[in-house]
Amino acid sequence: MKKLIITLICIAFLLTLYIVINNSKKEDEKELTPIKVAEVTHSLFYTPMYVADSLGYFKDYGLDVEIILTSGADKVASAVMSKDVQIGFCGSEQTLYIYNRGAKDYLINFAGLTKKDGSFLVAREKMDNFDLKYLEGKTILGGRNGGMPAMTLNYTLAQNNVKATVDTSVDFANLSGAFIGGNGDLVTLFEPNALALEKEKQGYVIKSVGELGGEVPYTTFNALKSYIDENPKTIANFTKAIQKGIDYTKSHSDEELAQLLVDYFPDTKLDDIATVIGRYRDIDSWYDTTSITEKGFNHMQDIVEFNGFLDKRVDFNTLVKNQNNE
Repeated sequence: MKKLIITLICIAFLLTLYIVINNSKKEDEKELTPIKVAEVTHSLFYTPMYVADSLGYFKDYGLDVEIILTSGADKVASAVMSKDVQIGFCGSEQTLYIYNRGAKDYLINFAGLTKKDGSFLVAREKMDNFDLKYLEGKTILGGRNGGMPAMTLNYTLAQNNVKATVDTSVDFANLSGAFIGGNGDLVTLFEPNALALEKEKQGYVIKSVGELGGEVPYTTFNALKSYIDENPKTIANFTKAIQKGIDYTKSHSDEELAQLLVDYFPDTKLDDIATVIGRYRDIDSWYDTTSITEKGFNHMQDIVEFNGFLDKRVDFNTLVKNQNNE
């Protein structure tokens, strides 16, 4: 009898253990919500987003995020509008263009990441004390016509009465090659491309375009109005993960962050990754929170309007719906 009781206790214990383990597995295997994000370029300018991905913050909030390179802000917007992806990550100016074309289901900016232009002016010679007057009469490869690097540069030159030519005939992806090939006196490049030219002694960073252009919602996350309305929890959770990525980025060293991101930039050396992150940190590239400011949004409209790409200014509250990060 005593043996039977012991046997029954053991069986009960094993059954309980099985149930606990099985339930635990089910909990761990909860289906994640798939999210495709179209990123405008692959750059360490976006360090907080890659940090969020590397540390599993998206999964912590029930999301299975796939980041897809979609070169060009116009192409990012098209991918979101066609529903090939759920979230776009590009310049907020694209949401103006879509809205002003009369789209019923337009793009809304729901979170910001970078608050300054992320490109750097690269010259053919070193320069310790940059002065805007140096650009007088020069030709600068500025990327796509209507893109924020070119528009920010045009605006800055005009505000400082500097006459220079911003060449927009070369695609964003081909800027480095065109410059090495002899086109232009200067070029605007994102990192790590600018550092790569420096290491090859093909060019030298002389100034951050972001420092010259001031605060704007330079790279933001957007989604269709209908998607945000229908998936408020998903959008809120995505934003929370990005905020955690920002917080971690701002509280850890360049070297620590480089260790996390080395797999995201396999062609860039660890020390170079840390150097680039430091450059973006030094110019205060990232928002403290994902909330986009009205002042910055309106300044972005000033820049786009000056360049002749804005048919009509749009109210901040129409195209920006900041998410609650609490």
